[in-house]
Amino acid sequence: SEVTNKAEDKIQEIQSSTQNKGLTNKPFSSPGIRRLARELEINLSLVSATGLKGRVTKEDLHGYIKNKMSSSSSAKIPSGVLNIDFSKWGEIEENPLSKIKKITGQRLQAAWQNIPHVTQFDNADISSLNEYRQKLKSKNKPITFLPFIIKALYETLKKFPEFNSSLSADGGTLIIKRYFDFGIAVDTPSGLMVPVIRNIDSKTLFEISEELKEISTRARGGKLKTEEMKGGTFTISSLGGIGGSYFTPIINPPEVAIIGISKSSWQATYDAINKEIVPRFVMPFSLSYDHRVIDGASAASFTTNFSNNISKIKL
Repeated sequence: SEVTNKAEDKIQEIQSSTQNKGLTNKPFSSPGIRRLARELEINLSLVSATGLKGRVTKEDLHGYIKNKMSSSSSAKIPSGVLNIDFSKWGEIEENPLSKIKKITGQRLQAAWQNIPHVTQFDNADISSLNEYRQKLKSKNKPITFLPFIIKALYETLKKFPEFNSSLSADGGTLIIKRYFDFGIAVDTPSGLMVPVIRNIDSKTLFEISEELKEISTRARGGKLKTEEMKGGTFTISSLGGIGGSYFTPIINPPEVAIIGISKSSWQATYDAINKEIVPRFVMPFSLSYDHRVIDGASAASFTTNFSNNISKIKL
């Protein structure tokens, strides 16, 4: 009632003038508004009050909820980085992020926050493949490992179609894609770009190799079209030409998995059949997957199958 509200106002005025005024003052509001705020877990001190004497009204609370819902649907996500003046401790240099890095950063942060990532690590013995590539090179048919990796993944995805899928918007349906368009992460001067190579199933290794060269060149030159970076079904991030053993690649939404390829190296491996140590050329790789769609057993089966495929693939 109005009498009750006036009494509450008076009590809050008295409290604010006592020794407790150093504490955070509670905003003015009716018992019904406070109860609703508690149920919705909303801090009323964050709500802009428009009522008499700074009172939080029902309309104020509804407006706050609408603003929050609107901001949560935005692609822009707070970075969580504190605003610190580092120049207090020494000389600094400020380099603004490129537009591509800003957009990529927002997408990666959203993916990391919204997708339950799990990463499976494994190795592939590519000794035979390495020898085969050397033979091709001697015949003036040089080709990198990546086209072979792409073809081996295609063979694996045919057997594990849930890895070549996307969740529906409501999260209740798994959409299996019967086409195979792979995104290839390319490091450019402007930032990370992921052009898509389409129709992997209908292209030869040499066709894929030529398209990789062409699309990577255009990506580094900033000549890719927006449409060329959309519609991928699975993404490959290869650091094999740089270094490192394993890493945890972040899934590229709306895909449900991504594979990271690391630098291959010669390793001493025990041959259980001949009971001897032999040198083998080993490629480490990392598979990150959406745990809402894929479980650990499926992921382990996927990496095992891929490892077998890449170890024996030929033209």
